[in-house]
Amino acid sequence: MLEHMKKRPTDKVTLRFEGPKGKKSEAVSALKALGFDTIKTSTSVPWRDAFPEFIANEPGICLAGARNKKGLTQVALSEFTGIPRRHISEMENGKRPIGKMTANKLADALNVDYRVFL
Repeated sequence: MLEHMKKRPTDKVTLRFEGPKGKKSEAVSALKALGFDTIKTSTSVPWRDAFPEFIANEPGICLAGARNKKGLTQVALSEFTGIPRRHISEMENGKRPIGKMTANKLADALNVDYRVFL
C-alpha cells in the first residue's frame, strides 16, 4: 500500500450525543474539561431526510436511476429484458413490486446488484 494511503493509528475518538437543546453548552463544557475538542459538523444531509417522499419507493427510484445512468429509455429496457414497458413504468412509480426474478433480469441489463431492486 502506498505510504500516503496508510491510515495512521490514532488515540483519538469521536463522540456523538443527542440530548436536550438547553443542555448543549453544559455538555460541551463538561467534555472540554475532560480534554475533548469540538469539531465542525458536516453540512450534508442524509438523502432520506432530504427526500422523504422517495422512502416508500426506494426500489423504483433505484430502477429509474440505474436506467437513466445507462442512458436507456423504458422502451429500450423493455426490449432488452422482455419485461413490458408499462410494468417498468409501474415499478418505477411504486405501483408494482419488483420480484426476485424480475430484479435479476433488470440487474443483468443494467449491470447492478439485483438486491437494490428488492
